[in-house]
Amino acid sequence: MKVLVTGGAGFIGSHVCDEFLRAGHEVIALDNLSSGRRENLDPRVKLVELDIRSPEASALIRSEQPQILCHLAAQMDVRRSVEDPRFDADANILGMLNLLEAARASGVKKVIFSSTGGAIYGEQDVFPAPESHPTRPVSPYGVSKAAGELYLGYYRAQYGLAYVALRYANVYGPRQNPHGEAGVVAIFAQRLVAGRECTLFGDGGQTRDFVFGPEVARANLLAAEKDYVGAVNIGGGIETDINRLYALLAEAAGSTLKVTHAPGKPGEQRRSCIDAGLARKVLGWEPTVGLAEGLRRTVEYFRAKAREQARAAG
Repeated sequence: MKVLVTGGAGFIGSHVCDEFLRAGHEVIALDNLSSGRRENLDPRVKLVELDIRSPEASALIRSEQPQILCHLAAQMDVRRSVEDPRFDADANILGMLNLLEAARASGVKKVIFSSTGGAIYGEQDVFPAPESHPTRPVSPYGVSKAAGELYLGYYRAQYGLAYVALRYANVYGPRQNPHGEAGVVAIFAQRLVAGRECTLFGDGGQTRDFVFGPEVARANLLAAEKDYVGAVNIGGGIETDINRLYALLAEAAGSTLKVTHAPGKPGEQRRSCIDAGLARKVLGWEPTVGLAEGLRRTVEYFRAKAREQARAAG
């Protein structure tokens, strides 16, 4: 089976490429390398450097005719979306439509869409939130992901294009970019390994549901293999506040540095946690890597990268 992964050189996308390769599939990565890196990719993956909004990206899908389109490329910074909603919509809505038009015209069998469980529900009524929870995003990023799901529903009804919208919790792990993707775990891990102080925005009482990147990749493969169509939460179902997260990371890094606090940022939720019961039922997916172990592996990755950079610098 031929699989095209947009954002394939990125943090999550490269793990998705690895997962499909291990399963014996042909994999093509489409990435503009704005935050993705060639070094993340297995040499067996064909990398095509394009922006998802370009006519060339559409032409690539039409010429390669993949059976599965895993769409991960996105503007994924919540704070950036608040500062520039038009940029967010351009990448996340118009870019996706460019791909969907090519997908339905070229015979793609299924689209696996990287949606968001961390932002699509907004301030939740229940914890953890099931897929039936109302979608009330409080950031343009969440709005654009909700719009993506609605468009997928349209393409399913109009053209019979199957899809699964994977609503991720807060994904972390090796290869996460602490600059372009603004993941709190990556930012803290890199700074702690370097012996630098970390800044936490807000009081640290805000909670998130953290899920390990390679496990998210496994959910993509399962979604491609199963017949289910619709939205599925991919998370751990456990709330962890950011103060606790920092303490676990500092322990993994062997650091005694104390975190400093700064004012909170607009557009960020107070609490977020999603129920992955449906994923167990329809995909056979559930998380197997606990937070402490996942953070340990992530810190080890950033420690190894720091050693590589030190050797390269002489």
